[in-house]
Amino acid sequence: MIPRLINGCAKSAALVEAFEAQGWDAWTCDILPSEGWHKHIQDDVLNHLNDGWDMGIFHPDCTHIANSGVRWYHERQQQELTKRACEFFNKLRNAPILLICLENPIPHKYAKEYVGEYDQLIQPWNFRDMETKAICLWLKGLPLLIKEITVKPEGVKQSVWREPPSPDRKANRSKNFKGVSRAMAEQWGNSVEGDIEL
Repeated sequence: MIPRLINGCAKSAALVEAFEAQGWDAWTCDILPSEGWHKHIQDDVLNHLNDGWDMGIFHPDCTHIANSGVRWYHERQQQELTKRACEFFNKLRNAPILLICLENPIPHKYAKEYVGEYDQLIQPWNFRDMETKAICLWLKGLPLLIKEITVKPEGVKQSVWREPPSPDRKANRSKNFKGVSRAMAEQWGNSVEGDIEL
């Protein structure tokens, strides 16, 4: 039986392509159209958590969770938006799926009260993507990723962070890094052979 992956709150192909290369049936799901991947469900991911997935990797919107936005938290509306964002986050984490990863930037302390501490913090350059961006992982049933590089190389950039404001900036910042995607597929796609018949 071919194992099935849902890559939720995602519309780019890097992660699903990496899992397909490992023999998985990999789908993206987002309320927005796909950026070229043919196995895409354009809908609220919460409507598809019970569709028989073996693994779920989710990238919930970080706008009201990430530490970068904490300075606006004390506005009453922002507190409610943070609560709603964290409730969505936890619905994904508690999905009836055996193996789950949620990815987000470092959360602010108020969000942590809802979503808890992350299990692992990685950088794209740990997996040969020459970029710097703190990526936090909340894991269920999955091992920590083994970092391929532990000493930050010279020439690492922060290109997306420094990108000027534009309609595409948020989407560009949320795209999956190819090296991280490859590592997830190679390490997690193979590590579950004892649980899932590949």
